[in-house]
Amino acid sequence: MKTLYLAGALAAFACTSAFAQTTTVSSDYYVVRDATTKKCTIVDKKPTTTTTTVVDNGTFKTRTEAETGMKTMKVCTEN
Repeated sequence: MKTLYLAGALAAFACTSAFAQTTTVSSDYYVVRDATTKKCTIVDKKPTTTTTTVVDNGTFKTRTEAETGMKTMKVCTEN
């Protein structure tokens, strides 16, 4: 009987640990500006190239927030 309880507890621990890891991993969205085209876009990974740069404080938790933020950034609305 103790073995059954122990197995259940270990299974519950494994499930909650896996769930906690998947929910805490958050994807950030970045508003970036291409140096050659002067256009702003939203990406889900931080840029690693030198041709694109993150605009202002262009890091957002959701794509909707990034879209709203991009509309208010002067460098993105000038063109």
